[in-house]
Amino acid sequence: MAPLVLTVDDSRTMRQMLKAALEDAGYDVIQASDGVEGVRSLDEVTPDLIITDINMPRLDGFGLIEHVRMQPERSSIPILVLTTESDAAKKDRARQAGASGWIVKPFDPVKLVSAIRRVISVA
Repeated sequence: MAPLVLTVDDSRTMRQMLKAALEDAGYDVIQASDGVEGVRSLDEVTPDLIITDINMPRLDGFGLIEHVRMQPERSSIPILVLTTESDAAKKDRARQAGASGWIVKPFDPVKLVSAIRRVISVA
């Protein structure tokens, strides 16, 4: 069974690009358009990895990360932040919330898959 990745991003184009890159690399993908949908998805599945944007309506990536980390049964799921943000303070905030890594958009599919393999193998 292929590892399952939950992608959370409010950009339809970004979700499509992520899905294509991840499926080409052999991952199963479920998607959510913001943090609220991401949280709801976790009621149905437990992914092997979460990739989230930071800036989203309703519930941003920081809130999603904090929500996941507060749930003992999901607290060890690796979470990669994929965002246009490059601010050191935001990176630090994401790390403190429990993010496993940070990738700046636009992403290189090869580097993304490499980062995923690193964090999934550590988990």
